[in-house]
Amino acid sequence: MRILSKLYTFIGIFVIAGLGYSPYTYSETSGTFTLTSGFDYSSGDYGDEVDTDISAIPFVAKYELDRWTFKATIPYIHIKGPGDVIPSIGQISQTPRRERTTESGWGDTVVSATYSFYPSIAQGLVIDVTGKIKFDTADEDKGLGTGENDYATQVDVYKVFGKFTAIAGVGYRVYGNPDFGTLDNVFYGSVGGAYKLNQTTSIGAIYDYRPKITDNGSEISEVLSFVSHKLTDQWKLQGYFVKGFSDGSPDYGGGAMLGYTF
Repeated sequence: MRILSKLYTFIGIFVIAGLGYSPYTYSETSGTFTLTSGFDYSSGDYGDEVDTDISAIPFVAKYELDRWTFKATIPYIHIKGPGDVIPSIGQISQTPRRERTTESGWGDTVVSATYSFYPSIAQGLVIDVTGKIKFDTADEDKGLGTGENDYATQVDVYKVFGKFTAIAGVGYRVYGNPDFGTLDNVFYGSVGGAYKLNQTTSIGAIYDYRPKITDNGSEISEVLSFVSHKLTDQWKLQGYFVKGFSDGSPDYGGGAMLGYTF
């Protein structure tokens, strides 16, 4: 479930990692448009007695102009589990269930706007400031969403050291109040890095943490490792694997994304 949210950040890391992007130059007169899709899968018990398996096909549209990046993402989700785990939220029931149900449908839509600062071009330092809105487009009755809009702001810092890019970010999310209970507004963060193997391929890993947002829930604690490959000037491919370390994260997950830039 958390991987769906992680993908939004992951796609940005893929660009920063050195595949066709330079933090020292940007276009003031023309923009680029990128469409990305793929497949995502995760599995975990989330504190239940049985596992919840989540498959998703995310659709991402991104437009970059000058120092601005605008992005919209919506996934088609298939969930098989006890019915008390919501994508990006976690377990919402205090009583573990044994029965497994299956639900499918469109997930919530996330839109964001990012502005990039270059406070130290000579030292390869980039700072991104992002605002996000999660619109309630998922079916709450199917357990695909909370039925409420969420809002977040975050700051991401990238520092280039030759072929290695260090990455760190911190954000604050304001949750809507769904029918099943109150969700706590929390700070969250991530840290990691990407290494450029050559002109077309980079690898890296990101650790992600978020405190628990419900009384009976758990914190998010997981690592995402990835490889990104530039197939052509227009096509980019990325694969990833996620390992969770808490009940709020999946036990494991992974997937692949393919993007085309116009």
